[in-house]
Amino acid sequence: MDIITTLMNLIGTPTLLMTLFFMLPPFYFFKLSLSFLSSLFPEDVTNKVVLITGASSGIGEQLAYQYAKRGAALSLVARREGSLREVAERARDIGAPEVLVIPGDVSMQEDCHRFVEATVNHYGRLDHLVTNAGIAHVCAFEEVPDVTNFTPIMDVNFWGSVFPTHAAIPYLRRTGGKILATASSSGWNPYPRMSFYSAANAAVINFFETLRVEIGDAVGITIATPGWVESEMTKGKVLSEHGNTHVDQETRDAQIGVMPVEYAENCAKAMVDAVCRGDRYLTIPTWFRVIYLWRVFAPEVPEWCYRMLYMTQPGHPASEAPSKKMLDATGAKHVLYPSSLQTPEIKKE
Repeated sequence: MDIITTLMNLIGTPTLLMTLFFMLPPFYFFKLSLSFLSSLFPEDVTNKVVLITGASSGIGEQLAYQYAKRGAALSLVARREGSLREVAERARDIGAPEVLVIPGDVSMQEDCHRFVEATVNHYGRLDHLVTNAGIAHVCAFEEVPDVTNFTPIMDVNFWGSVFPTHAAIPYLRRTGGKILATASSSGWNPYPRMSFYSAANAAVINFFETLRVEIGDAVGITIATPGWVESEMTKGKVLSEHGNTHVDQETRDAQIGVMPVEYAENCAKAMVDAVCRGDRYLTIPTWFRVIYLWRVFAPEVPEWCYRMLYMTQPGHPASEAPSKKMLDATGAKHVLYPSSLQTPEIKKE
């Protein structure tokens, strides 16, 4: 084995690199041609059945409206039934022929099987599954008194994508359906003070990458990795270091800093366009993709920038971070953040 490994290092590495070099031009020409054709003939989702988790607010709510505009029948899932019904009513007004409201907890496997079965029993089919539910935290790892306080992040963000996918796959196979998996750019661009959240999203991305290999073309998979987008999360609703949900806009300001926040409506439109085209990946806003290149080719640079801008000395609050001071000094929040993020009010029901 030592001899084989040595030969692979000496011969295999340059051979693979040369193969990659010669394959890239025709491969990318093929991808561009396919992308052009897909943009000309996107999937028509009129009267198709779309199940969306985390649909009571933020990106999930806007995804419901975007599908409704395209005439899709909806099944909306979240824990807050009152908010879901408000979203459902507006979706009907916009153009959804029918909307089914199913309160449910995506972190519970039995709930996920229940709402998938309820959708199929009601409509007789399932064409798109949108896994969108997610929660976050903002605090440094060393500030956490008990790391088990953050098991809900893995339960909701990761298992909340796996459970409904497991329940829905047989029905999606029958219709040649699609999965729109919402992760976060933190899955490949780890944010400071969000270690558990970044880890959960990295798990989501790699789960769906592996599933894509296993099921091939039977079910299309689009993985969306939004950056900072208008939502309850960017409004400041996060888990504290003690695992309690609260709204902390001071820490939010320090965490986002002077980064512009994309409107949820624009993000949702781009996501639905992408899944209807059959795209494999989407990062929104588009300029966030440049950060990925920095992560690949010069990972030390973003690490240094994050440490300099977002971190404080041990024992000092996040509100003392340079990112927060820059935001306050320039007054940029009123320009860079949507107006919906200026107040701490969030949906209760």
